Amino acid sequence: MKVVCTEKSQILAVRIADHLGVQAVETRFSQFPDGELYLQVAGPLDDETVIVGSVTDNDAFIQLMLLIDACEATTNTLVIPYMGYARQDKKFRDGEPVSARVAARALSRGVSDVITVNIHEKEIARYFDAAAHDLSLAADVGEYIKGRGFADPLILAPDSGAADFAMEIAAEGGWQADYLKKTRLSGEEVRMEPKTFDVKGREVVIVDDIISTGGTLATATKMLYDQGAYAVHAACVHGVFTGGAYVRLRAAGVKSLVCSDTIERACSAFTAANRIAEALKKC
Repeated sequence: MKVVCTEKSQILAVRIADHLGVQAVETRFSQFPDGELYLQVAGPLDDETVIVGSVTDNDAFIQLMLLIDACEATTNTLVIPYMGYARQDKKFRDGEPVSARVAARALSRGVSDVITVNIHEKEIARYFDAAAHDLSLAADVGEYIKGRGFADPLILAPDSGAADFAMEIAAEGGWQADYLKKTRLSGEEVRMEPKTFDVKGREVVIVDDIISTGGTLATATKMLYDQGAYAVHAACVHGVFTGGAYVRLRAAGVKSLVCSDTIERACSAFTAANRIAEALKKC
């Protein structure tokens, strides 16, 4: 077994290879004058190959499809740490594509197994034409929070849809978990506060699978301080941070903001590598 990766998943791929005790094979990347992407796997492969690539943008998507094709002579397991296009998992309006289905089908060709990490909706697994397994980093987020030494933190989901994720994280430290409840006060004014617990004087850690624009979290952070929170922190699995989200959240008063290395950032404070390596051993 050997590991190959796309350009934006190099660090995670090497960590996975190290956990497995196998070699990470170099891939060379370039671009033609007309903008077309080119790559070449620069070393020999074994009978089994682990292909690692987060779909962070359109180029990463094309690179991943090219890399799968380049490994056609081996039995391939595909690891998609972050899967872009996964949010459009159904038709919300007439004329829309099911983007998650399109991406899953395109990435299934030439692979026997697929591993994803905290994918937007678990039902997306059915769109793959290969056996698909989704992993959760909730325990890893919990371990990171435990290591920060916060005094009795409240683990807070941004909405009820992420409440189960928050509860999984809270279980790692025996902490309380809650989610933000929105109350419309007027046509333009909305209040956000924890559904059950008071935040006064407490460390609060807002957790989610993805932080994208950070707009809702920034607003919630300001309101939590108004409600007496001692400090507000944020942690997620996938740090998309589009449109200046990192600065937006820090400017709103978020004391620390971290993510995993499914998208490789300077604030990637914990890794998905060991979780992925353990899953690969079972495939």
